[in-house]
Amino acid sequence: MRGSAALAKSSTDPRIAAGVIALAAIGILIGGAFAGLGIEAVRNPQGAAAAFDSYLFRIARFTLWQALLSTLLSVVPAIFVARSLSRHPAFPGRSLILRLFAVPLALPAIVAALGILSLYGRAGYFAEPLAALTGGTWPGIYGLSGILVAHVFFNLPLATRLILEALQTVPTDQWRLASQLGMGARSSFRLIEWPAIQAALPGIAGLVFMLCITSFTIVLTLGGGPAATTLEVAIYQALRFDFDPARAVALTLLQIALTAIVVLVLMRLGANTTGDANLPVAQRSYIRAKAGERTLNVAAILIALAFVGGPMLATVASGLEADLGRLAGEASVQRATLTSIVLATLSATLAAMLALSLVMARRALAGSRVAGDKTLLERFTDTGAGFVLVVPPIVIGAGWFVLVRQSVDVFALAPIMVVTVNAVMAMPFAVRAVRPAYDTASERHERLCAQLGISGWNRLRLIDWPVLKRPLATAFAFAMALSLGDLGVIALFGSDAVQTLPYLLLARMGSYRTDDAAGLALMLGLLCLALTMLADRLGRETSK
Repeated sequence: MRGSAALAKSSTDPRIAAGVIALAAIGILIGGAFAGLGIEAVRNPQGAAAAFDSYLFRIARFTLWQALLSTLLSVVPAIFVARSLSRHPAFPGRSLILRLFAVPLALPAIVAALGILSLYGRAGYFAEPLAALTGGTWPGIYGLSGILVAHVFFNLPLATRLILEALQTVPTDQWRLASQLGMGARSSFRLIEWPAIQAALPGIAGLVFMLCITSFTIVLTLGGGPAATTLEVAIYQALRFDFDPARAVALTLLQIALTAIVVLVLMRLGANTTGDANLPVAQRSYIRAKAGERTLNVAAILIALAFVGGPMLATVASGLEADLGRLAGEASVQRATLTSIVLATLSATLAAMLALSLVMARRALAGSRVAGDKTLLERFTDTGAGFVLVVPPIVIGAGWFVLVRQSVDVFALAPIMVVTVNAVMAMPFAVRAVRPAYDTASERHERLCAQLGISGWNRLRLIDWPVLKRPLATAFAFAMALSLGDLGVIALFGSDAVQTLPYLLLARMGSYRTDDAAGLALMLGLLCLALTMLADRLGRETSK
């Protein structure tokens, strides 16, 4: 009854109607992908069943194994780095280090992969020292080692920031009491710091594990061959190279099952699946570290700083060595840049519209609910947005690929698929940016708008827009950065006719034009970084 009442109200409240339309659009995108997979499985059940062979399960085992190793190598060191930063709130350059640790979140995966190759590859800056250390020719870093290094590069800073955020929730009174009791480093860690870390650790580890299990670009560029292939890369290979839709369906179903299990576990643990890590002001610990502990803490911070900063510096150095002027003048680069900007702008606009529609609908439904539990529609507009993370972009692309391949030219759909999939993937992040501001404004103006009969476009233009324009700009900039650096969907649907900067960069890497790839990586990285910094600045100004 409550669900039908909410649906009836949607005909009179434009906000709820907008939320229903947004949910319907998301449902069509994801439902169409599942329909394509289901139709292909029904069309060729023997082929789909036969695809569940030893090769598939070997890929599944490697997917889980590399994600587990990446999680351990990211989270365990992050505990020591975060504790070191927490113990030294006045550490020189501490705020700069934390900002640097936020940069990997803004870098496209293919840019970071190229930076890692510039450092540790066969012709990288560290190739000669590593060859001397191993006593032979340095083979490079492709395979499991390259995947692990790249995952740690991305996830060590994220885990450090999240653990540091957990440590800064420790009440100041506990630190003051520990200081009065003369607690040493071990006792304060065991009695004060570890309980805070332990409470946050399952969610942080689960988030990192999910990011690693759904990693596509890193494995595609650094995997180096069949021995280091994950489910998502195998889906791409099955469609683009082998054209084996039955095997792609089997791989996709297994990928969805694994991702769904991880996300459900994350939800049980209360983890933040969007990976936000906004840090409050550092608290005083009231405990002075002794000389030995101070040395170890500084060493941990500097090692982490070198590990995270090295690929960034290598990306800049190798990019500057390229002929940037020639690259900027190439017609293919100009077309790819224009295509990337246009598609990213459309994707970011759609993501902001979807987020705003869901946020408004949720608030309207909550306000119309007199008592009792949330309706199904309210639950969908509230937490349903996060469920899109269960289905990785490559899975949605694979489903639509097999659905439309016999009726239309799949490569002609590249712009539509890139815009829609990237918009839906960025939508949960946009919701996080818009929702606090809209809820605050709604609490202040809801009753007045009802009394004056202000609704629909007039309310959005006169009441909500002055409050929402900065959060929406934040959501737009961040969604645009995510779309600009994405390689998942365009890797399936891209062609010579439709190329984005990440797609062109991958093509140059595949043709061993490493100097060009380095220059493109620098251009793409700076563009995404500028957008993310803009989003962060707008977000900080909004929160003031």
